[in-house]
Amino acid sequence: MKYITTIITLFLATVVFSQKTVDASDILKDIKDGKKINISNATIEGVLDLTYMDDALPSLPKRRRWWNNGGSNTVEKDISSNISFVNCIFKDDVLAYIPHEDSGYTFIANFEDDVIFKNCTFERKAMFKYSDFDENTDFSGSKFMDDSTFKYAEFSRNISFENTLFEEPATFKYADFRNFVSFTNSVFKETATFKYTKFKDGVSFNNVKFEEDLNLKYAKVDGEFDIKNMEVGYDIDSKYTKINGKSFNKYLLKNK
Repeated sequence: MKYITTIITLFLATVVFSQKTVDASDILKDIKDGKKINISNATIEGVLDLTYMDDALPSLPKRRRWWNNGGSNTVEKDISSNISFVNCIFKDDVLAYIPHEDSGYTFIANFEDDVIFKNCTFERKAMFKYSDFDENTDFSGSKFMDDSTFKYAEFSRNISFENTLFEEPATFKYADFRNFVSFTNSVFKETATFKYTKFKDGVSFNNVKFEEDLNLKYAKVDGEFDIKNMEVGYDIDSKYTKINGKSFNKYLLKNK
């Protein structure tokens, strides 16, 4: 009897696990159909290409003929669906930015509704370069285990990166935060780049651990600049950084 009970338990565990695995292609189909995405406690398998590059490529003009007539090599996909992933593991790339070498086109995804990747693990690349986030955005508690970039990204509403872990170099170069953004309790294992980043309503690096370099060169902060208990392992590049109109060093001296 005990043997049978064990078999049943294992069978049920297998069923539960299989119910928690979601194919990226199914998610992309739902987004394409305009459906709201609300997935939690799941493992996502397959590349989540939010630019829909494969759909767009066949209908695009050849680059030489097109660009010579003033066309653009950037193809933007606007995602209208509300997207929520909570406690999910992404086994493959999550791509909102793809520079396609063979065609010469660059594919970008923009988000018109709320975007949530809360307590998620990105085991491969997480690329959000040039993406516009029009509504609330939440990456809090997530782990970026491979390359990640939010370079040139624009965040128009509430945004959180609290309690995040960046295992590889992370770049927010030229990113534009229009509302207050918090990185409280986050850990950057390698170089963190905020060069030319604009924080238009304040930023919190409270209790953040930058285990290597922090690049704030040319960054501009208006509003709160919370760096209480912030730790930087190596160097801070704050050349031309402006905190409420003051240089980084003058701001630190005034707020000691």
